[in-house]
Amino acid sequence: MTQVETTVHYDNGYEDEYMMQEDEWDRDMLLDPAWEQQQRKTFTAWCNSHLRKAGTQIENIEEDFRNGLKLMLLLEVISGERLPKPDRGKMRFHKIANVNKALDFITSKGVKLVSIGAEEIVDGNVKMTLGMIWTIILRFAIQDISVEETSAKEGLLLWCQRKTAPYRNVNVQNFHVSWKDGLAFCALIHRHRPDLLDYSKLNKDDPLGNLNLAFDIAEKHLDIPKMLDAEDIINTPKPDERAIMTYVSCFYHAFAGAEQAETAANRICKVLGVNQENEKLMEEYERLASELLEWIRRTTPWLENRTPEKTMAEMQRKLEDFRDYRRQHKPPKVQEKCQLEINFNTLQTKLRISNRPAFMPSEGKMVSDIASAWQGLEQAEKGYEEWLLTEIRRLERLDHLAEKFRQKATNHENWASGKEAFLSQKDYETATLIEIRALLRKHEAFESDLAAHQDRVEQIAAIAQELNELDYHDVAAVNQRCQSICDMWDKLGTLTQKRRESLERTEKLLETIDQLFLEFSKRSAPFNNWMEGAMEDLQDMFIVHTIEEVQVGMQKSLDSRLSCLLSSCMLCNTSVNVNDVFNMLVGKSSLIAAHDQFKATLPEADAERQAILGIQNEVQKISQSYGIKEIGRCSLEIGGALEDQMTQLKQCEHVIVAYKPNIDKLEGDHQLIQESLVFDNKHTNYTMEHIRVGWELLLTTIARTINEIETQILTRDAKGISQQQMNEFRSSFTHFDRKKNGAMDTDDFRACLISMGYDLGEAEFARIMMLVDPNNTGIVSFQSFIDFMTRETADTDTAEQVVASFRILAADKPYILVDELRRELPPEQAEYCIMRMPLYTGHGAPPGALDYTAFSTALYGESDL
Repeated sequence: MTQVETTVHYDNGYEDEYMMQEDEWDRDMLLDPAWEQQQRKTFTAWCNSHLRKAGTQIENIEEDFRNGLKLMLLLEVISGERLPKPDRGKMRFHKIANVNKALDFITSKGVKLVSIGAEEIVDGNVKMTLGMIWTIILRFAIQDISVEETSAKEGLLLWCQRKTAPYRNVNVQNFHVSWKDGLAFCALIHRHRPDLLDYSKLNKDDPLGNLNLAFDIAEKHLDIPKMLDAEDIINTPKPDERAIMTYVSCFYHAFAGAEQAETAANRICKVLGVNQENEKLMEEYERLASELLEWIRRTTPWLENRTPEKTMAEMQRKLEDFRDYRRQHKPPKVQEKCQLEINFNTLQTKLRISNRPAFMPSEGKMVSDIASAWQGLEQAEKGYEEWLLTEIRRLERLDHLAEKFRQKATNHENWASGKEAFLSQKDYETATLIEIRALLRKHEAFESDLAAHQDRVEQIAAIAQELNELDYHDVAAVNQRCQSICDMWDKLGTLTQKRRESLERTEKLLETIDQLFLEFSKRSAPFNNWMEGAMEDLQDMFIVHTIEEVQVGMQKSLDSRLSCLLSSCMLCNTSVNVNDVFNMLVGKSSLIAAHDQFKATLPEADAERQAILGIQNEVQKISQSYGIKEIGRCSLEIGGALEDQMTQLKQCEHVIVAYKPNIDKLEGDHQLIQESLVFDNKHTNYTMEHIRVGWELLLTTIARTINEIETQILTRDAKGISQQQMNEFRSSFTHFDRKKNGAMDTDDFRACLISMGYDLGEAEFARIMMLVDPNNTGIVSFQSFIDFMTRETADTDTAEQVVASFRILAADKPYILVDELRRELPPEQAEYCIMRMPLYTGHGAPPGALDYTAFSTALYGESDL
C-alpha cells in the first residue's frame, strides 16, 4: 500500500518534502503494508491519548473521522481553542463542511495542505487520512516549536542523543533502526526516572523484552499510551519513521522541564547566605560609588579651570600637574570605576539568581549616573589638555615675539647711539663752501640710512602691538622701551631736518659771499693791474715776496680743501660700509645659527616620533591580539571547565598588564615631544589620547570578560548547576550558532530549545524571546542564552518555596521555634534568622515563636538600602 506523499507548506516560504526518499530501498519500503499498519496503530493511539481528555476515543482511524466531528474535537483538545460550530446533519455535504472546518483550522496555524481534501477524508481514504493525522502531529506535537520540519526533527534527535549518550549499547542516529532493540526507549526512561527500571540488567539480545518493558512502564507510570506492538518493530526491517517520531515525541513531552528538588535546609541556607552577601555588596557599592563621585566632583572643577598663567614656566608646571593626574591619580580611579561596574553586575546577577528584586542604588548613584559623571570628567579632561597645549603654544609664540622685539630694539638702539650728538653739532658755522657741500653730501647719506631704518622702527612697533594683543606678561616694559625708541626716532627726524635746513642756509650764504667776491675781483682787476705795475716799479722785492706768499697760501688753502673733501668722502664711505657690513654679518650669523640649531633639532624630534610610532604599533598589535572583539570571541570559544577558562583569561590579563611599562614609556616620549614644542607626528594617525582611551578600554574589557566567567561560576554554584550542564549549554549554543558569529537568530534558538528538551507553544516561546531579546533585535547572544538557561534549568528559589522549606523544618507548624532553627541551620544562618524574624502573632503559639512566613516574604521584598 502506497504511503501518501504530503508536502507541508509554511507561511515563511519553506517547503519540506518530507517523504521524498533518496534511494531505491526507501521507495520500495513505502509499498510495505507493515508501515501502514504501524502508522494506523501509532496514530490511533496518539489521537486517543488526547480524545480521552474529552471523554471519547476512536476505533477505526479512517472511519471515525469521516463525519469530521471527532476530527474537530481532536483539534480543539490539542490546541486549546474553539473551532466553529459543526454541522450536525448526516448528509455528505454536512460531513464535507465539518472536515473543511478542521482543515481550515490547520491552515490557519501556518500550514498549507497539498493533496489532502475533505472529500478524500469523508470517503475514508486511509492514505489521505493518515497523511492528515501526520500533518496534525507535526504541527501540534513536533512542529509547533519550530519553523520547519528539519529543525524539529534535528532538535528531537539531538535531545535523544544527549539523553542516551551515557548508556552502553545505545547509539541513536535516526528514528527507525536505532530503536529496534528497545534499549533507546529504556535509556530515556532510566535517564529521567531511574526508579522505574534497572538498566544494567537489560540485554541487547532481547529486543522484545526491552520494548515491552519500555512500553508497559510508559503506559503505567508516564501516562503514555502503547502506540506500537513490539513485534511490529522487530519484524520490520526498517520501522516506520513517522510512528517512531510520534512515539518518541510523547516521551519528550512527558520528561520536558523535569527538575530536581532541593532539601529544605539547604534551600534556606542558600537563600540566607545569598541574602547576607547581597547586603554586603549593596553597602560596598554605595561606599565605592560615594567615594568615586566625590573624587569626580572635586576633580572636574580643577579640569574646568581655564585661568591662564603669565609665563611658560608656570604653564609647564600646570602641564606637569596634569601629567601626574593622568599617570598617578586617574588610573586607580579607572580601576575603581571598572570594579564598581563589576560589583554592580555581580550583585544584580546574585539578586536575579535568588529571585530578589533588582538593586536600586541611592539617588544619583546609579551606574548610569556614575557613567555620566565620568563622561563629564573625561570631556573636561580632554578640553583641559587641549587648552594647556594651546596656551603653551601661545606663550611660546609670545616668548619668541618678545625675544625678537628685544633683538630688534637692541640693534636699533646701538645704531641710534651718538646720532643725536652728531646731528646737534654746529661744525657748519666755520666751514667753507666746499666743506659745507661735503657736509651736505654726508648728511644726505645719513638721511638715506635713517630712511632705511624706518622699517625696523615700524617692525618694533608692530611686534609691541602684537604683544599687547596677546596679553604678554611684561608688556609694560615692552611698551616703555617701544615708546622710548619712537620718541628717539621722532627726535632724530626733527634734528635731521633742522641740520639740513642749517646746512642749506649756510651753503646759500657762502655762495653769496663767493659771488660777491667774484664781482669784486672783476671790478678791481684794472686797479690791480695798475697797482701791480706800480709795485713792480717801486717795490719789486716786497711785491714778489707778497705774491709768492699769496700763491703758497692759495695752494695751502686748495690742499686743505681737497684734504677736507677727501677726508669727508672717506668718512662717509667708511661709516656706511661698516654699518652695512656689520648689519649683514650679524643678520647672516644669526640666521646661520638658527638654521644650524633647527637642523640639529630635526633628527632628534624625528627620532622621538619614530620611537612613539614603534610603541604605538606595538599597542595596536596587542590591542588586536587582546582587543574587545577578540576577548569576546575567545571567551565564547574557550572550552573546558569555567575555571580553566578563567585561568586562560587571567593569563591574557597578565600579558596585557605586563605591557604597562611600554605605555609609561610612550607617555615619557610624548612628554619629550611636547617639551620640544612638537605637536604633530607624521608617522602615525594615532594621538596619545587614542592610546590612553584604548588602553583603559582594553583593561576594562578584559576585567568585564573575567567578571562574566565569574558570574557564570557564581550562577553555576548558586544554582547547583553542574559543569556538565554548563558544557551542554555551551555545546548547544555552538551547535546552533550556524553563522558562527556568537549569536543565534530566532529560528536557530527554537531548534536549540528543542534539543534542550523544551516543550513550548507559540505564547511560551514569545515569552522566552522577551526574556532573551528584550530589544526585539531578532538575535540571542551567548550571555543572554546562558542567563536564560541557568534561570530555567536551575532551581530558582521563591518566597513560597522558602516558606515551604521553613514549614518542613517546623513540622508543618505556622511558626518555628528558636531551638528548631539552631538545630536545623548552621549557627550563622540560625542567628541571622533569629535576629530578623518577627514574633508570631497567631493563636496557639508558645512564647518566643517566630513568624517564618513574614520573614520569608521580607527576604524577597524591596531592599532596605
